[in-house]
Amino acid sequence: MAPLILQYFPPGAARLVEPFAGSAAVSLASACARRTAAFALNDLNSALMELWERIINAPAEISTQYESLWKRQAEREREFYDEVRTEFNRTGQPDLFLYLLARCVKASIRYNSNGEFNQSPDNRRKGMRPGTMRVQLERTSRLLRGRTRLSSVDYREVLAETTSSDIVYMDPPYQGVCGNRDPRYINGVCFEDFAAALDDLSRRGVPFIVSYDGRTGDKAFGRKLPDELNLAHIEVDAGRSSQATLLGSDAITYESLYLSSDLAAKVGVDHLRKGPRPSPQLALFGDGSWPSRTGSTTTTAGSLSSME
Repeated sequence: MAPLILQYFPPGAARLVEPFAGSAAVSLASACARRTAAFALNDLNSALMELWERIINAPAEISTQYESLWKRQAEREREFYDEVRTEFNRTGQPDLFLYLLARCVKASIRYNSNGEFNQSPDNRRKGMRPGTMRVQLERTSRLLRGRTRLSSVDYREVLAETTSSDIVYMDPPYQGVCGNRDPRYINGVCFEDFAAALDDLSRRGVPFIVSYDGRTGDKAFGRKLPDELNLAHIEVDAGRSSQATLLGSDAITYESLYLSSDLAAKVGVDHLRKGPRPSPQLALFGDGSWPSRTGSTTTTAGSLSSME
């Protein structure tokens, strides 16, 4: 969805701020397309942000560490994964985290009630090959090094420092996740607190885009953001639901994008627009290329895998 999200960036935005950075896919897309010159990446998952610091500032070093781990798993992949997971939960080392992300099921982070990483390995694969990983990390570093600020604080601290010259993109934890009840996240985000934070941004004239709720067929996921915020609401066709497909259905999933009112006016989005918008099925993190606005491709960064 990143190419579509970039279409709603205001012209001349100086910095992209991601308070819930995760895989930083939108920042990488923006860097590739030269839509913003500076970036602020934040995530409450401190281990993830330590990994980002190493990827951006020491890609060769962490690539070598990953290669060592990848080779040491030979012929005992499952046992080695469990050993690395135990050591990561004890130390939080970035290279161990990178290896786990490359090997775990669906590249998806899961935590237990003690805050420990507990996702199982995907036993069908050994993780990205070291040579490919090195290329991907070096390309990512070239995109973000020297113009990215990293932090691991509450999202409201990040938002408090934004200005009207920024563009803020937010993809917060799924709704209904307050405290630590959902294993996908270190912490959740309370709906009311989040709505209040968006209202403050609007009052200060800070442009923002939010990915928040959605639906599959007639089934809605999460509450829509309050009408009082006066946001433009756009439904984006995210393709067939994998869960629905498993159940024998061909239901389409629609993700919601919300634009602040000032931003919507600036980029010409009608507040009343409700129709689905098709999302191009493209990947920044696949073949090492990214489509330009003219439809051609340019060489750019590749993927670690989804970190959210």
